[in-house]
Amino acid sequence: MGIKKRLSVSSFLLTTAMISTAVISSTAHATPKQDPYDTLTFQWENDAASTLNGTSDQYYTNGLRIGWTSPTDKLPKPIADVNTFLLGDGMQRIHWGLQQMMFTPRDTRSRAVLPHDRPYAGVLLTTVNLISDTDNTRSVFGIQAGLMGPGALGRQVQNGFHSIIGDHKNEGWHNQLKNMPVFQVQMGRTWRYKFAHLGGVDFDALPSANGAAGNYKTYAQLGGLVRFGQGLDSDFGPSRIGSGDDGTDAYVGTRFVNWYVFGGVDGQAVAYNATLQGDPTHSHQQHVSKKWDVGEILAGAAVIVKGYKIAYTQTWQTQEFNGQKGGLFNYGSVSVSFKF
Repeated sequence: MGIKKRLSVSSFLLTTAMISTAVISSTAHATPKQDPYDTLTFQWENDAASTLNGTSDQYYTNGLRIGWTSPTDKLPKPIADVNTFLLGDGMQRIHWGLQQMMFTPRDTRSRAVLPHDRPYAGVLLTTVNLISDTDNTRSVFGIQAGLMGPGALGRQVQNGFHSIIGDHKNEGWHNQLKNMPVFQVQMGRTWRYKFAHLGGVDFDALPSANGAAGNYKTYAQLGGLVRFGQGLDSDFGPSRIGSGDDGTDAYVGTRFVNWYVFGGVDGQAVAYNATLQGDPTHSHQQHVSKKWDVGEILAGAAVIVKGYKIAYTQTWQTQEFNGQKGGLFNYGSVSVSFKF
């Protein structure tokens, strides 16, 4: 895809995401319970669950993230004014995160370039998100910036860990995508609608819309979760690495024990993915042809007890590029958060 064409598609998708999140608003605008505490989150995602398909260390193989979310309504006035201008009235927070992701081909024993398989790629990103909550909406606007390539230290982290646990090293990291600064702007909204209460258990739905534009990823996404449990108004669902909606780290326990089980789907229209297509200014390096439509099935559970939150999510993902082997690719995600 040419640079001018890619930029025009980026502008279109970002505009679409911004309109969808700004125009479709909740009918209730009351602010939820205040939260005077900082929140710290550690998250790990890995494709070890892919051993169900006979292999692991393939495609999106590992993600690590640390995130900090501020107390509510403690933003400096200039930042608070920007938050209100972009996201509307609500209870405000700011989020900062640092995340590393690793991508490998299916065959990690080969030292050769595999022209029809996913390239090796490491990505190191920092995220800054503005968050605005009402009783039944969460809106997020932010940026992600960082580096894709050897400077992201994907090879060192993965093969170093494999050495510790006695596993084989992935042999093709010397073929990984070259260093490239990456950046994206992102925006999204999640709605929360309770629709049933049975035997002391609540049921709700969390439809969502978000999008991003930049030289890292450009996409628009629609999706939704259905949950059942107790204390569902404590948060807006589980957090995920790399999706740009890290505002889901924010939570306020409304009971001593809050818990829920969830399931859902989402779908992306993908215009550009640097981890598949590489740097467009270096067309000679390895790349594959992305699929424009990517879907996911999600399932998991979360527990919040006296300020501590633990969540697990299993994700089944459709193929991301032409020639990808296997059916649904799957990986697991665990996050641990606490307030201080």
